[in-house]
Amino acid sequence: MKNFEKVLTVLTSVLMLVSLYLVFIFAPIEKTMGVVQKIFYFHVSSAWIGFLSFFVVFVYSIAGLVKQNRISDIIAVSAAELGLLFMTIVLVTGPIWAKPVWFVWWVWDARLTLTLVTWLIYLGYLMLRKYLPDNSQKANLSAVVGIIGFIAIPINYFSIRWWRTQHPSPVIGGGENSGLSPEMKIAFFTCLLTFTLLYALLLLKKIKLEKAKDEVDYLFKTLNSK
Repeated sequence: MKNFEKVLTVLTSVLMLVSLYLVFIFAPIEKTMGVVQKIFYFHVSSAWIGFLSFFVVFVYSIAGLVKQNRISDIIAVSAAELGLLFMTIVLVTGPIWAKPVWFVWWVWDARLTLTLVTWLIYLGYLMLRKYLPDNSQKANLSAVVGIIGFIAIPINYFSIRWWRTQHPSPVIGGGENSGLSPEMKIAFFTCLLTFTLLYALLLLKKIKLEKAKDEVDYLFKTLNSK
């Protein structure tokens, strides 16, 4: 596992440098939006990781309810924290991109509103875990929220297909309507791969941290009981 983590760290670092080169030098400047369009590569990649994270929460919340094991709970909460982090990046980069293009920081259309709602759901998930006592009820209630909260993800994803919104057309699955040149597609999919590997690396480290916290808590309780 240590060797795998080292390889993943090196690969992610190299791809991060390659992605920066592709985004800021290789990919052309978009004619209509100008240089601000380059936020797109990080904005969409962060959204992808946010959706992926919450899918992991969904899967391991189900596993936690079925198996009643600690490792499923650890993976779910680790994924939720990372998902909230990347969705925060989405909510920050989105308005920065929107202001020069739409002339407003925010509009209450379906995609933007659902993204904010998703962010609030998983913020509530983490707050629930923070204030509930450490027992099986905490894990079970959190798992239920993690499962129900995932309903917002497919609705969010398909919102720009189901309703007319101000948000741009989908890049993945958008075909020729994506508006990306071949160079832009290379930069975009490289960023997508880089963010995915970065997420995997961060998730591994977060899981290790949660396990270490469990060990410290166990030692603390053992010492106090003597």
